[in-house]
Amino acid sequence: MSEQFQAYQVGKNEEGQRCVLTQLDDSDLMDGDVTVRVEYTTLNYKDGLALTGRSPIIRKFPLTPGIDFSGTVLESEHADFKAGDEVILNGFGVGEVHSGGYAQKARVSGDWLVPMPDGLDMRRAMAIGTAGYTAMLCILALEKHGIKPDAGDILVTGAAGGVGSVAVAVLSKLGYRVVASTGRLQESEFLQGLGAAEVVDRAGFAEPARPLGREVWAGAIDVAGGNTLANVLSQIKRGGAAAICGLAESMNLPTSVAPFILRGIAMYGIDSVMAPIPLRKQAWQRLASDLDFKLLDELSFDLDFADLPQAGADILDGKIRGRAIVKVP
Repeated sequence: MSEQFQAYQVGKNEEGQRCVLTQLDDSDLMDGDVTVRVEYTTLNYKDGLALTGRSPIIRKFPLTPGIDFSGTVLESEHADFKAGDEVILNGFGVGEVHSGGYAQKARVSGDWLVPMPDGLDMRRAMAIGTAGYTAMLCILALEKHGIKPDAGDILVTGAAGGVGSVAVAVLSKLGYRVVASTGRLQESEFLQGLGAAEVVDRAGFAEPARPLGREVWAGAIDVAGGNTLANVLSQIKRGGAAAICGLAESMNLPTSVAPFILRGIAMYGIDSVMAPIPLRKQAWQRLASDLDFKLLDELSFDLDFADLPQAGADILDGKIRGRAIVKVP
């Protein structure tokens, strides 16, 4: 028997894109071999773009946005999952070309799901969300490069945002000295509470970069791109690395080959959307063990399901601090 459920749907016509809260039924669910009761979701920058239509993130209409969710398996034809299993989903085009987490139910491919790791629950998984998972992918890249806590300072740009705040918290717990860059210096106390040893103004990275600057950072996690990333790369110490995962400032990278060939630095591009399941499992397991849950609770806040459309505009306007937890009613 088909059951009705609540869901946000984004539609598009000649007047543009519009998001509404509506009632759907099981016949509206998309193709997949696992049906999930969505328990929690969250709000990421990409979700803000989907909710507001400010960028063509959604490429199939009508569609339920929400690139993340945690929930309980209701039905499964996938060998790895059974009814009652707790699962996490993020990426794989969900919320962009496949209906996502802003609904009470979702049907997806079991190949996209990660089992809930020991030590983590569904609520905290969405306090982490794609932003925190991406932060951990960046940290894994820096570790794989061989950057240890005694190598020197790690710079995190966009530190008051979702990726940055989790990166600061995890890196500091792992023993790194973290320098947090932000355009919101009023958040300095918040960032120091997460473990940042120092907070710097992002304006210091705004001017066009010289090919080589003073060697400052053993490594960096960047969400900005543009002149910010160009300046960061010019200041990476010999043999260091930057993990890059965003373009909040710009998709452009006005730099030169100088820091790469004269200092032997590396730049790791982080693809959180299509990362393979083994790497995802590693990232989520590390988050369960290496993220201070007390700090996670402090950097998280509860957001009402009904307030998602307005919050989508707020996150694009830089008005959201930390991680939003949305209980799906």
